[in-house]
Amino acid sequence: MHYPIPRSLEEMAALSQQPVSEEVVAAAIAGVITICRAQGHSLAQVQEWVLADDDLLDQKTRQWLSEAVEVAWSTVDAVAVATGCEGDR
Repeated sequence: MHYPIPRSLEEMAALSQQPVSEEVVAAAIAGVITICRAQGHSLAQVQEWVLADDDLLDQKTRQWLSEAVEVAWSTVDAVAVATGCEGDR
């Protein structure tokens, strides 16, 4: 199933109601990137938040997620350029 990239907190909340799958996780990461960019945040800021110590993820998992966000950051940018949605970022 294809999930659209969430562009608002409401759409992110709706996505969180879906069963967890690779596609849902990918859409959530792309949604976070899209929303953070729209709010003027940088990749470095998002990675800092991901790497912040918390009770949900261990350090190894946070590091992996930070690297996944970095790859997705450039991928979401490339998709926006390819589809002509640069202004939507």
